[in-house]
Parts: sequence; C-alpha cells; structure tokens
Amino acid sequence: MIDILLGWIADDRKATPLKTLQGMVWRHGYEQGDFTGHIYDDAAEKLREWAEAGIDLYVYSSGSVGAQKLLFHYSDAGDLRPLFRGYFDTEVGPKRLGESYRNIISRIGIDPAEVLFLSDVADELDAAKEAGMQTTQLVRDDEVVPGDHRIARDFTEVVVN
Repeated sequence: MIDILLGWIADDRKATPLKTLQGMVWRHGYEQGDFTGHIYDDAAEKLREWAEAGIDLYVYSSGSVGAQKLLFHYSDAGDLRPLFRGYFDTEVGPKRLGESYRNIISRIGIDPAEVLFLSDVADELDAAKEAGMQTTQLVRDDEVVPGDHRIARDFTEVVVN
C-alpha cells in the first residue's frame, strides 16, 4: 500500500484515495498550527469583494473537498470558508475533461455561460470552455500556455461579467 501511495505521489496522480489521505494528514498539520493555507492577498480581497456583491463562489480542485475546506479555514487571510457556496473535487471527474464541468453545472444549476472558471492550467480551461463556461487563465509568472482564454496576471485583472 505504501509503495502504491508513494508511486502516486511521485507521478502527481490526482487519485481520490490519495487526496483523501493527504487531507487527513493536512488536517492534523493545520489544526496543530504547523502551517497555514497560502492565499495571495489579491485573491483573498477579490473573493471577499465578489461574495459581498452576491456572486456565488465555488471551488473545484484536485485536492479533496476536505483538504480544500482546511486550506480556506486555516488560510493566511483568515477563515474564507463562508465565502464559498460549494466545493468540488475529483469525485465529479478529472479536471481536464469537459464532462467534469458539466457535472458541476448540473449540481449547481446555473447556465454554464454565466459561470467563470479560473485556472492556471490551459487544459482545464479548455475543458471548462468545452462545457460552455467562460474562462480566464491566471498567470502570475509570465509563462502563458497558448490558448483561447482571457489572461489575468492576478485577481485584480479578472473580469467578472
């Protein structure tokens, strides 16, 4: 079992059982104050602004829902969990498949054209766009992977329609 898990970690596999186990380890670290969840200042500020404006915010990550909630609970910017309406992980499918985004749309009941998906990964953005979502690629390090997506260097440049 350990060899399998170590192999998944080495391969950066987004396997749900691995992410669940990581979430358990992280819970201990967060609760003991060993570390906090890193959130860029501009991201925390914009997330608060959007939530206050009544924009529904969701998280879709390859990390488990439990790990996501821990990161936002114990973030550098304080407890951000109240800002989010919901969380999604690999249970809805892989982040590089359009079907995964259609699954999310089905669960939240919003017209996909009204959803803006943010990511730094072009393949994820392509999949979200295939599902009918608006997309913006977050690029903080000037390395833009060519694609058909708006670009934002930080959250202050994200355009929400």
